[in-house]
Amino acid sequence: MSVELKLKTLTPAEIAKVTGGKLEIYNDCSTETVQTGLTTNSKEAAEGLIFCAIRGSRVDGCDFIAEAALAGATCFICQRVPENARNCGRPFCAIVVEDVIRAMGTLAGWYRGFSKATFVAITGSVGKTTTKEFVAAVTSAAFKTHKTHGNLNNELGMPLTLLDLSPDDQISVIEMGMSDLGEIEYLTKLVRPDIAIVTNIGTSHLATLGTRENICRAKMEIRLGLSKNGKLLLNADEPLLYEQYETLDPKPYIMSIYNRNGDFRAVNIRQKTDGIVYDLIYDNKAVTNVEIPALGKHNVYNSLAAYAVGVMLGMSDEQIRRGLMSFVGADMRQKIYEVGGITVIDDCYNASPESMRAAIDVLVSISAKKGAQPAALLGDMLELGEYSRLMHDQLGQYAAQMQVQKLFCFGMMADIIAEAAIKKGIRAENVFVCLDTRDAQGMADMILSALKPGDVLLVKASRAVQAERIIECMKKRRQRRTGRR
Repeated sequence: MSVELKLKTLTPAEIAKVTGGKLEIYNDCSTETVQTGLTTNSKEAAEGLIFCAIRGSRVDGCDFIAEAALAGATCFICQRVPENARNCGRPFCAIVVEDVIRAMGTLAGWYRGFSKATFVAITGSVGKTTTKEFVAAVTSAAFKTHKTHGNLNNELGMPLTLLDLSPDDQISVIEMGMSDLGEIEYLTKLVRPDIAIVTNIGTSHLATLGTRENICRAKMEIRLGLSKNGKLLLNADEPLLYEQYETLDPKPYIMSIYNRNGDFRAVNIRQKTDGIVYDLIYDNKAVTNVEIPALGKHNVYNSLAAYAVGVMLGMSDEQIRRGLMSFVGADMRQKIYEVGGITVIDDCYNASPESMRAAIDVLVSISAKKGAQPAALLGDMLELGEYSRLMHDQLGQYAAQMQVQKLFCFGMMADIIAEAAIKKGIRAENVFVCLDTRDAQGMADMILSALKPGDVLLVKASRAVQAERIIECMKKRRQRRTGRR
């Protein structure tokens, strides 16, 4: 990925000073050569682009320094300079560091200091990206807004996001992900947010963190980077977060649906065909008929966070409402469209026990409004460790409890989901299993054979499963059948 350095240009000497790296000069290259961008891809290397030679599990970016130098690059952040690069005959400077990704983080944290934007940081087990999109939609109604692109929310992606800032950005909405303790602390200290949000505490990352309490500790690290007088917003309907609220001084802001102490509380929630309407209580007043173009109670929380940010930034209720209505969900997150007459809810981006249940709730709600049969393709949920079998069992039970009529189970844990669903009441002939995630076409054929036009199908699994392949196979099969007719 490449980014243009819009806040300020850099020089090799400057980069070495900021990162603490050793500056090495080859073939009389100037240490003051102006760099206007940065890339992590040697194929994009060019004059004026800093090439960050990242060492991965399979490929070492240092092996491509010579190639990048021949393409015109004159500045490298790397762990070593190979012999073929030293002898390539091109002038360049190398900033040699112990860890390229950490050096990029240090550089990005320093670079962020040149921005005058207000920074909003978001973390949580579920809903980070959707909340980011809601917050950005709201702030864009009044401010020039910069945000995390896609899912660049880790120790590599987030520095690239900060380096992408522009001088006229007024708000920057930054998503922070993690897999272990200490990672959010590192990210938040680079961003130094003015507003920090923790959406919820779920069960993702139990494989590494062991308990939900440890997950909560990891997520709450976000407050360690808060700027002076920075504001913290927590979900008060999550008991572990409400416990934090009760012990913190000064008190953070809290949002809720059920907790009556919420500073921003949604009440009288009504489902529409294409969205949700609710009333909002905050600051001793009621705002009626707040509308969002998204389904599911989980999106009420996501929009509440965005509304709270708008209030903290001094926006009017009308501006915030307009921003909420401009929300567009990210790819593969509850996108709804038709495939051969079947309504497909494409929610393939990722999955956890909490988001699976929320997605099933949306499926049932949409099906009821359409008078249609609810069906679901549920794939593996990853990073659950020793709790994996239990939580896939509970998922099957929940699908049956919510009266999903036809169930398609995909992945290594498919038989666990299927068995639990059958025991809980789904008829065995309406449960289909595919253990081999390479066989997307086989799963697609099962779905097309079992469903009819008018049915509603939810497709959801963890990212590694790539369940969107099944939808693509369904589309292609339908196209071929239509063509034959």
